[in-house]
This record gives sequence, C-alpha cells and structure tokens, in this order.
Amino acid sequence: MGFDVLAGNSLCSKTLWFGRDAFGRRSLLVHWPSLDDSRLLLSSVSPPSSTQQHYDIIDDEKDKCELNFWEELSCGVYSVSMSPCPPGGHLIGEVKKHEWTGLQLKELITWERTCIEPKPENLSVYCKIPLMRMCHKVLMALTESVRRRSALNRIYEGLLESHGQEKYAPIAVLFSGGLDSMIIAALLHQCIDSKCDIDLLNVSFDGLSAPDRISARAGLKELQKIAPLRRWNLIEIDADLLKLTSETKHVMALINPAKTYMDLNIGIALWLAAGGDGWLYNETSSLDDTQCQRIEYKSMARILLVGSGADEQCAGYGRHKTKFRNKSWLGLHEEMKLDVQRIWKRNLGRDDRCISDNAKEARFPFLDEDVIKTLLDIPLWEIADLNQPSGVGDKKILREVARLLGLDEAAILPKRAIQFGSRIARESNKKNFGSNRAANQASAGSVVIPEI
Repeated sequence: MGFDVLAGNSLCSKTLWFGRDAFGRRSLLVHWPSLDDSRLLLSSVSPPSSTQQHYDIIDDEKDKCELNFWEELSCGVYSVSMSPCPPGGHLIGEVKKHEWTGLQLKELITWERTCIEPKPENLSVYCKIPLMRMCHKVLMALTESVRRRSALNRIYEGLLESHGQEKYAPIAVLFSGGLDSMIIAALLHQCIDSKCDIDLLNVSFDGLSAPDRISARAGLKELQKIAPLRRWNLIEIDADLLKLTSETKHVMALINPAKTYMDLNIGIALWLAAGGDGWLYNETSSLDDTQCQRIEYKSMARILLVGSGADEQCAGYGRHKTKFRNKSWLGLHEEMKLDVQRIWKRNLGRDDRCISDNAKEARFPFLDEDVIKTLLDIPLWEIADLNQPSGVGDKKILREVARLLGLDEAAILPKRAIQFGSRIARESNKKNFGSNRAANQASAGSVVIPEI
C-alpha cells in the first residue's frame, strides 16, 4: 500500500522531503512561493484564516488569471535542497519532483488497458465462462483490499483489544445501499471478527423520502439475509440544510481550494455522515410481538470505508455513456483514464479533509493497487457494456461481483451520486437559486460559491 502522505527533512543533506501517494488518497495542500507571499507552506487542511486570502491575482496584458492561495499537491515525491542563509534571511532552495521507481506503480499511473475494442465474437453470449473467471479475480482482489483496511490494520486491532467483549463497531461504511457500498459492507462482514458490529452511515436531507434512505433500508434487509448473525447498525443521519449555517461555513473551509456548490454539497453530506450522529432502530421482541424503537446513536468507529474509485474505473458516470455514444470504446477508455488520473484533484483531497475532521480515517478499497491492476487486466467490454441500459451495462463487472456475494437486489441498482441520493443538491438549489429549474439553467453544480 505504501505511504499516503510524506513530510520530513534530512539535516545532513539539508533537504526537505514531502509527497503524496500515487493516487492522492490523503489530503496535502501546498502554497508555492509567490511575489505576494514567498513562503513554501504545506498543510493537510487550509487554516480558516487563509480562506480569506482566497486568490492571488496575476495581471498581464492579455488577461487575468486567478490562483488559489492553496492548491492540491499533485501526486508524487518532492525534495527541496536548501542553501545556507544569513541570519534573518530567507532559505533558498530548488524544488525537485522525483519519478516513481516501481515499474508496476508506473504502469498503474499511466492507466493503460491492453484490450479496449472488442471483436464481434467477444460480445457473444457464449463468453460467459471467461467473464465469471474475471469476476472471481475481482472479488478476491477486493476481499483482500478490505481485509488490509480492516482486520489487518493496527487501528482495528488496537480498538478490538481495548473494548474486549462489549459490543462495538470499530469500522463503519459510508452507506447509500447502492452497489459499491453494499459490496464493501458484505466484504467487511467476511473480514472482521463476528462479535463486532458494523455501522452503516446514511445521510438524508429529505427524511425517509430521499432515494439513498430508501435504498439503505432495502440494503440493510439484504445484508441481514446473507449475514443474519452479524449486528448491522444502520445509522440514519437526518439534516436540514437551512439550519446548518455555521456548519456550512466550517465545511467551506474544509473543502478549500475546491469552491463550487457541488463540492460544498458533497462536503457537507460527507462531513455529516462521518460525524456519525444519528438514529438507530432497535428491535425488541416479546412473546406477543416485535417492537421497533428509534434511539439516538453515535458511531465511534475510527475507520470509514468509502466506495470512491468504483465509478471512475468501471464506467459508472453518465458522462461515460455520453462519451461511449459519441466516440465508442476508445473514447470511453480515454474518459475513464482522465477520471482516474484526476481523482486526486477533484475528489480525494476534499473528501479526506471532510471525513478526517471527525477523527475518522477514510479508506478506499476500490483504490487498492492490486484492485486497480486486476481491473486494468480485464477487457473494457467486460468492465462495462454501455450499449445496455443503466443498472445493467454500467459497472457490469461489479454487478456480477455483487451477485457472487448474494446481493441480487443491489446488483441492479442504478448509479446515484451522494448529492442527489441524499437530496442535498435539491435543497441547495432551492436555497441558493430559488428552484431546481433555475439551478439547472445556471449549471449550479459548477457555479463558484460567493465568499461569505
């Protein structure tokens, strides 16, 4: 798995080292020296005061260019060799970016697939047996990935020892009841001690009516069918966006340098889910009947498993279908490659900051190096077949993995992003644009948030 974020210095060589893993799973922000501020600054999160210094403005004769004070450090290892400086002077150094040395890691970063365009015989109904072999390989890789991030992890082992025999959930899942989170939950059940609870964290901005709340309750029932002896805790976290004024300002600082309404909506949903404060339905049985009691519950899990990376690698986004329709298989491959190679900038840093603010560590089973390699070794037409309807051809390989786990209902669910499944996007559109229609006309998701 390697390191996630690295920072240190060598006094002997007068060299400062810092870096971020090859896929950017952890947040690391940098402020490069500029004319206005000559400091080199590194931080996992932007301090609240620095969000007021939102931009450096560069003026030239042709146009204006706005740069964030902070930016996501691109993936890689860096060093700064520093020259001696006079008392009271500034350090002078040259920043150097180092190439990855591992051949396999280099191959994963370039994200090239050998088999992209199928021949007619590849799409024959008689190709079912090779597909099932590939599905089993993906299942094995994902199982080992979840095990590395749970049962084989030091945090998990320490928490298990400290809580002894009492009921406890050391690991939680960001849970919508959709395909990705259902696979993760089912695999987590296989990987950790049977005496542990598993917390399933679900956030809604529309109570029981939010699509993610409906699918989460259905998903809980399906998990209980395949693992009836496991104690599954579906934590229902209800929120009202209009009442989250101070929380919204706090999350705006966390998502910085991301700054669109879409980033904010996702950030708020993740931050609330990771907080783990919600409601749990507790069933009590008697001789006469079974009663369901809603009780307050706070998840104390320190590890949160998240499904990031599944859509990028398995063609789960709507834009993948559009690209496939316009430019066929090669166009689809290039779009997926672009998504994987920019996930560090668009998603992972922001998500890590919002989750870790609640003293939880996000883990991404779909972004394990072995999982990425396994998926890349599979022909693209077995990963996804976007000639098929939504819920069938998108993420085709993962739908087959779900069936192998006994998750037949989850295997046919369509893709739904957290901002839409939780209904925060709808509430944000009403609050900031007046209506969903006005928001759509303004392309609300990409609109930059005005400074508060």
